[in-house]
Amino acid sequence: MIESGFGQFVILMTISVVSVAVFRKLHLPPILAYLFAGVVTGPQVLALFLHPEDMHLLAEIGIVFLLFSLGLEFSLPKLMSMRSLVFGVGLGQMVITTGVFSSIALVFGLALGPAIVVGGTLALSSTAIVIKQLTETGSLNHRRTEMAISILLFQDLAVVPFLIAIPLMSGASDISLVTALIQALVKGVVVVSVLLAVGKWILPWIFREVAKTRTDELFVLTTILVAILAGGLTYVSGLSMALGAFLAGMMLGESQYKYQLEADIRPFRDILMGLFFVTVGMQLELDVLIEDGEWIFTGVICLMILKVLLLRGVGFILRSDPVDSWATGFKLCQIGEFSFVIAALASSHGVIDSRISSMIISIGVISMALTPMLVDRSVSLAKKLVKNQPASTEPENNIPEAYDLDGHIVIAGFGRVGQSVARLLKVEGVRCITIDADPVRVHESRNAGEPILFGDASQKDILENAGVARARLVLVTFDQPDKAKQVISTCKQISADINVMVRTKRDYHLDALYRAGASQVVPEIQEGSLMLISQVLHYAGVPMSRILKRVREERQGRYDHLHGFYPGETTEISYGTEDKLEFVHAVVLNNDAACLGSSLGSIDFPRMRVRLQGLRRYGKEMELPSGELLLQAGDVLVIAGKPRRVERAERRFLEGD
Repeated sequence: MIESGFGQFVILMTISVVSVAVFRKLHLPPILAYLFAGVVTGPQVLALFLHPEDMHLLAEIGIVFLLFSLGLEFSLPKLMSMRSLVFGVGLGQMVITTGVFSSIALVFGLALGPAIVVGGTLALSSTAIVIKQLTETGSLNHRRTEMAISILLFQDLAVVPFLIAIPLMSGASDISLVTALIQALVKGVVVVSVLLAVGKWILPWIFREVAKTRTDELFVLTTILVAILAGGLTYVSGLSMALGAFLAGMMLGESQYKYQLEADIRPFRDILMGLFFVTVGMQLELDVLIEDGEWIFTGVICLMILKVLLLRGVGFILRSDPVDSWATGFKLCQIGEFSFVIAALASSHGVIDSRISSMIISIGVISMALTPMLVDRSVSLAKKLVKNQPASTEPENNIPEAYDLDGHIVIAGFGRVGQSVARLLKVEGVRCITIDADPVRVHESRNAGEPILFGDASQKDILENAGVARARLVLVTFDQPDKAKQVISTCKQISADINVMVRTKRDYHLDALYRAGASQVVPEIQEGSLMLISQVLHYAGVPMSRILKRVREERQGRYDHLHGFYPGETTEISYGTEDKLEFVHAVVLNNDAACLGSSLGSIDFPRMRVRLQGLRRYGKEMELPSGELLLQAGDVLVIAGKPRRVERAERRFLEGD
């Protein structure tokens, strides 16, 4: 073993970097690379770290940042609208799954107490892996994922009773189980109330004052401090750090700074999450895997199949959508990171045998390794299991397949200019598909029914999926000349005759972009967005008279189609611009939304100072919906307005006055 702590860290980083690079080349998720790096550097192979638990606290901060980011996506109104899922499906899953696995443990000869501990351990799922994978695949804000996230949130709460009960089972404490649980409940209520109060009345003021300084470093440091303090407060109260961070993020999710907060915390979150998965891989005991391999692999298969079936059963009892239930089962059929904590605690107090604890950890690591693949394919697998599926009330992504596209426009970059172009193309009936690497913007756009792909527009696979080979034009809207040259080069590899138009802010990039192969370069300084739109419409085959008429109408109408944008994590909201920006936001009406059953005409949009941009039902946009139309679950209201007004309107739709 290398004695130098610095040397250990360098080797760990080297192995992690190489592993991620190799796994990416093989088109495998980076989570698997981190797990592999953990196995290699752990006590069983290179033994760089004989005590991986020493890094546990640092790795757990990665989960804290992950849940803080998740909280930013789930504001209090949205969480309240999901309460039936959290305390209905979440409670049902935990009770039924724990009961079934506890019964199996009793059959194998365990006593009642240890059997319940084993059952609860196997009932938990991995919040870290599931949410990270959903984020990477652009599915975090999808309505299908609400059931999975609700169950994960309840599981985080369910960990607390086990952490309290296990020491009492060993007989090392004189406090009764009921007394300990009541004390924990009281502390939990107090802590959660304090966090909600601070988040509602104090944190927005703090960040407003920090934003006034216009110091990026102070804003980042404040964000990190808030996440860690919130997690620390719940940790010292006997709850999980992740729960406190989630609550803090949830309260800040209602502020105008949510996108900047998420952008600031993301680099720290991803790095520490990688370290967390490395520590998980270090816990895999290869000698146990070799000695009890047949039992472990059998256990993995039985565990994942049973959890899928049980979650479908819970969904059937609660009358959930069958596709949602099956898909949730595939997402949550692994063992969670808190299972390792419970197993280690139970083993140290003598509640369960160390061999059982080691087998649980081995089963957990293997099931976690299979999770990214199952999360990616969860919906497609679920649809195969559901025959004669009725028309879904869920908004679909509305992304056309590559073979359906011909003579369309491919827009690389869906920022302000890209969205403006797409809207006027839609008005003219010209088909287009967009590509953007901002996950938040992609989520917002997909919920509103925009045909958008998540990914790097310079990658060949992404451009092929967008049907570049049959496109009329590729439009590059982002102002990154070097990246634009990569897009041009990749497009020319797919089709040498493809027309590539590039938007740039600075005219001194013109010659370089033309040399790279651009068919047309439009400098923003000379004409701006309207000039660019006229060029695109011309390439799309729209008559010049109609182009001139459209430009004239836009100018006379004060650029009505250019107002309001889907925000993304790269959207900067500063103290000086918070009241000047106008956002477009897609509000998904859940089963508990307050406005269900109300007619569209009864909603006073002007009074809320927002505009209704569109209404989607069953995945399709409704043309000129009448005021007598009654709103129902699954409808998507696309509204536009200033950030605070949009947030207030969403709260009113979901919670009422």
